[in-house]
Amino acid sequence: MATFSLVHGAWHGGWAWEPLRLELEARGHEVAAPDLPCDDVTAGIPEYAAAVPPADVVVGHSLGGLTIPLVPGRLHVFLCALVPGVDRRDAFVPGFGDARVRDELGRSYYPDPADAARELQYPDEAAPLARKLRRQARVDSDTPPTVAALYVVCTNDAAIRPDWQRRAARAVGGSVDLDAGHSPMLTHPRELADILESAAREAGVM
Repeated sequence: MATFSLVHGAWHGGWAWEPLRLELEARGHEVAAPDLPCDDVTAGIPEYAAAVPPADVVVGHSLGGLTIPLVPGRLHVFLCALVPGVDRRDAFVPGFGDARVRDELGRSYYPDPADAARELQYPDEAAPLARKLRRQARVDSDTPPTVAALYVVCTNDAAIRPDWQRRAARAVGGSVDLDAGHSPMLTHPRELADILESAAREAGVM
């Protein structure tokens, strides 16, 4: 048994991890999936990290990759995620974000949930979840990983370029491919749980 903290990406909440959380808990693990203060313009990455319980395995999805280096853990897993210190100027697939706007506080959001579900590659049955998306304030971090790390490259990602993910993976160490788009916790929870368990065993966490 291991403890897992799952750190969501931009606009999301802990709800985005529900299929993966259920899969991990069914295997006997303890899982936390907190909401980050992403709509709070006064909160930065340290405040995000403070909302995440320490765990054996800390997983960061997308923008969540900036948070996990500040969360105590024995293994950090970057899931199609941004990595502090890796040049992000060419990280995103051209056209990703075209459906978003910014409010008067500079927070990005999707006016149309259908656009969000499409851009974030939600499965059809999960498309209504896009109505839960929040506004995302600007945040950044340059704190690199300091513990054992794994990068899960999502080979069909239409948000963060898979070739960029491979470059980021070289910066953190090991990597594994997952035949998924940008929301694998919704589309491939079983396969992702297998990857996380295998990585935890290799890291001596389980």
